[in-house]
Amino acid sequence: MSDKKLIFIIVAEQGFISTLQDENNDSLNPQNEILFGAITQTYIPLLNMLSKLENEKIPFKLSLVLSPVTCTLLKNEEIQRLYIEYLDRRIALGDEELERNKNDSQLLDLCRKQITAFQKCRVDFIDTYKQDLVAKFKEFVKKKYIEIIPTAATYAYLPQYTSMAEALNAQIETGLQASRHFFSDTGYGFYLPYLGFTEEIEERLRAYNVSYTILDTKALLFSEGYGGGKGIFSPVRGNRSLVFFTRDPDTPSDISGNSGFMTASCYKNQQSDVGYDLPGEYLESFLGNCKIRVQTLYKYRNNLGQTYSFEEAEAQVEKDALAFYQAKKAKLEEAASILNDDAQLVCLMPAELLGQTWAEGLSFFEQVIRLVAKDGAITLSSCNENIQKQYSLTKIKPYQCGGSGTGYGEDLVDSSNSFLIRHVRTATERMIDLTGRFPSETGLKARLLAMGAREVLLAQSGEWPKMIHEGKDPDWAERSFTKNILSFTNVFDSLASNTVSTEWLTNMEKDHAIFPWLNYRVFARKK
Repeated sequence: MSDKKLIFIIVAEQGFISTLQDENNDSLNPQNEILFGAITQTYIPLLNMLSKLENEKIPFKLSLVLSPVTCTLLKNEEIQRLYIEYLDRRIALGDEELERNKNDSQLLDLCRKQITAFQKCRVDFIDTYKQDLVAKFKEFVKKKYIEIIPTAATYAYLPQYTSMAEALNAQIETGLQASRHFFSDTGYGFYLPYLGFTEEIEERLRAYNVSYTILDTKALLFSEGYGGGKGIFSPVRGNRSLVFFTRDPDTPSDISGNSGFMTASCYKNQQSDVGYDLPGEYLESFLGNCKIRVQTLYKYRNNLGQTYSFEEAEAQVEKDALAFYQAKKAKLEEAASILNDDAQLVCLMPAELLGQTWAEGLSFFEQVIRLVAKDGAITLSSCNENIQKQYSLTKIKPYQCGGSGTGYGEDLVDSSNSFLIRHVRTATERMIDLTGRFPSETGLKARLLAMGAREVLLAQSGEWPKMIHEGKDPDWAERSFTKNILSFTNVFDSLASNTVSTEWLTNMEKDHAIFPWLNYRVFARKK
């Protein structure tokens, strides 16, 4: 009897926040709100869910892409302190909300539930997880519940650097080092940001002994040399025997698409937040010196604009989780029947779907896991459990594509953000040149070169063009990118003139506290 396996890969990526205070020295920094919202709605609840499943002895397995930047932010002590302030602000706002809604029993109940959720988050963060969420994820990795899949250092869209092998090396090597640093493990795979793939990337991954990666469906379906294969239900390999898993084309669009599960009318409207809906005067004590509206997470409306009902939403979650499970089960059973062999299905899920853009997303995910365990017809698995036949798989030449934009990453270099690529490529070329000119520096110069390498890696981040393209705080994204480029330029000029400002370097190391173990020679030309 053939095995039918469902592989969930959750992808968690956050842009690097380079300033811990806003320009008015107020702890409410609008950029921090993105990360703190993710911690509150996804990361802590996800850990709580996994702990609950473990305690109830519900079998589960999932793969997690927790990017180096995300781990760095979660480990930062100042970020941890500011996150507690983030929760305290919202708990304090809750008291005002209780007073405002005292004459509406439904809104009052919703407000109380949200306050309780914030209070529980605070206890979980401080007491249960000791402010170190990465350490708890690491525990689940050691227990084999989670497979960590490393990814590029700063989530760069790698196809933009295929003509610069040293840039690919730097992103891949630093990403693997980060995985070893945070989880004491690099695993067998490597997750390509935005699923961006070219033939040159395969060569680089194999040079670092990576065994597998995940591709967009087009990469397989339009590939060369693919005949008599098993479609998306079985891994294949490339010329260098890098194993390719292909994602299910239906997920996450069956969840977040125009008619996806999360669009059900009874689900919470994540855009209807008192931080946006109420007059500015009411929010003065909450916002402080910050003049930008931010989400408070006090949300009382469903997708129809009516008062939200937990009971209706949970009932719908059960229906949707069952529909999702049955669809994946039917697809796997049909594939196994036609192929007369084992079948695996890889489902990618952006972490923001599990609580941030879909409030009920994590509850949905938990229900799916429970259905898999209860039914027993299919099992949860991971990619690394399915690469034993690495050197006997069907060999193909994948089609070069990605999973962003319409499938080619064109949204990451279009008319809105194309000006970035010229500057970052110039900085990258200069960094490569510096490693050749200063091959074995120590002391202050080595620190300066390492600072330059960090700035180039940060400038390469795919988050900046993505934010600009999507209009999500594009001015801040451009300022962050500009700061990276100017900081690297300062490093370049300092080395050229043989003058180093120790004060500036120390401040930059503190401000951009990422990859402290980084060796600038990751940009060196390989001989």
